[in-house]
Amino acid sequence: MMTERSDTPALEIARQRAAYGRQQSDGVLVIRSIAMPADTNPAGDIFGGWIMSQMDLAAGNLAARISQGRSATVAVEGMEFLRPVKVGDEVTLYANLIKVGRSSMRIHIDVWARPRYERQANKVTSADFVFVALTDEGKPRSISEVPDPS
Repeated sequence: MMTERSDTPALEIARQRAAYGRQQSDGVLVIRSIAMPADTNPAGDIFGGWIMSQMDLAAGNLAARISQGRSATVAVEGMEFLRPVKVGDEVTLYANLIKVGRSSMRIHIDVWARPRYERQANKVTSADFVFVALTDEGKPRSISEVPDPS
């Protein structure tokens, strides 16, 4: 269970760490990729598992910035696909820090797809990813405990 940090300095530091990157109204732009034929399902659309893996990479990127070290996905909540992604679509993932606990982070990911020759992007899916900051031994650690880089 995640409880939001009540100590304002720790929450503010986490938000500052999360703000690196191209900040937009949808969040920090974390990944932009082109959907390729190798990523299709039998129906010819982009496989939902590929989209989910991109989301996990985007959330993990932000979790690493916030925790300043190793972290792991412990939950994905509320994912629903709104429309298919086609081969050649430009897929963009935005990340937003929602909550910070002692060792956990809730990160919201929005996914948008823009057909290759069009200007308008459409929302494809979104979900909340929960990560836990880890020591090098794989044990949960406080997010405020920044690992020694040596």
